[in-house]
Amino acid sequence: MSLLITLLAVVILLLLGTPLVISLAGGVALFILLDDGWMMQYPQQVTAGMGSFILLAMPLFIFAGVVMNASGIAERIFAFARSLVSFLPGGVGQVNVVSSLFFGGMVGTSVADLAASGSTIIPQMKKARYPGSFSAAVSASSSNIGPLIPPSSPMILYAAVTGASVSALFVAGIIPGVILTVLLMILVGWKAHRNGWDQRSAFRIREVLQTFVRALPGFGVPLIIIVGLWLGIFTPTESGAFASVYAIIVGMLAYRTLKLSGLYKSLVTTAILTGEVMLIVGVSVAFGATLTMAGLPGMLTSMAEFLVPGDSQIGYLIVLSLIAIVAGLIFDPLIPVIMPLLLPTVLSVGIDPIHFGVIIVLTVVIGQITPPVGMSLVVAAKIAKVDPWLVLKANTPFLVTTIVVLGLVIMIPELATWLPGLIND
Repeated sequence: MSLLITLLAVVILLLLGTPLVISLAGGVALFILLDDGWMMQYPQQVTAGMGSFILLAMPLFIFAGVVMNASGIAERIFAFARSLVSFLPGGVGQVNVVSSLFFGGMVGTSVADLAASGSTIIPQMKKARYPGSFSAAVSASSSNIGPLIPPSSPMILYAAVTGASVSALFVAGIIPGVILTVLLMILVGWKAHRNGWDQRSAFRIREVLQTFVRALPGFGVPLIIIVGLWLGIFTPTESGAFASVYAIIVGMLAYRTLKLSGLYKSLVTTAILTGEVMLIVGVSVAFGATLTMAGLPGMLTSMAEFLVPGDSQIGYLIVLSLIAIVAGLIFDPLIPVIMPLLLPTVLSVGIDPIHFGVIIVLTVVIGQITPPVGMSLVVAAKIAKVDPWLVLKANTPFLVTTIVVLGLVIMIPELATWLPGLIND
């Protein structure tokens, strides 16, 4: 009964518009009171949730991304993407998707991608006579590529909660991320051609080379991460430090657009973002621990065993993914809340934690473009200055496409496990 009351209280608070961190904190406190627990365990759980060494990589990558954005990398990457794919059906819509793939290697989160590229690309799409709702929908869904491309904040959170290898997780998301990019590009081209939005630019190899050279220093961050981890030069946390130093060098010496005042602002922004994220992570971990103490993981395992015939891993993956998707409609971030509940089932049925890591990140991005939270939809709608419900309607085909990619990863584990295995060998 205490568990049910707690979950209802948290959901009601969220529906009333209460900030997530307050809703989760209130839920934990309520459960402890109802269960006659020791209230001092609460701050200990929050502190433990924020104390994982792996999480140290997150502020480093956040700082690298903030510095790169402050250095004007957004405009250079946009120019390169435009020269590369604007000749395809869909024109500037294709540039939107490809820009998100490139930005994924800089920022690693959906909302950060939108903040970096959306303010540039959405006005460009509207200027090319794309409807504002469609422009926002493309930006919201294409920003979901970011969490699948290293460095990925959701992957770091997953590793901190489960103990899985961050290096393997970073690499595991690359193929699904590329597949999502290609499918979104196909959908954008089809929609643009069907609705008469098909404005293209001529392909000029000279322009491609020129814009690539100008944007090249910005691609150093993902290269540092992937090559460094592949060769075993440094750990993921160390790669975050290297990426931060590299970003400063690029901004101050290569582009010469980053001044000391800009570096100071980047440090302040990073501190604020890190504080917000880590507080939510700590409280989310405490909430997940509370649900674990209430016996919810055992209930979920029993339910999965009841619903899945035999020992079908695919069946378990489908059931667990559906649970995560439903939870992701309410909780953001999802991983610190849901993984303590799902991990016992994942391990008991022999599911590869790296494979499941990519699956859970896909459920996270689905939650980003699905109400009632739908943070990416809200941010994109604000940038485009349109009604979020119109964006939701326009985004439906893109949501279905993202779910299709999730289904492919569930049915074909090698999409997530082949590349990590190849690099480890």
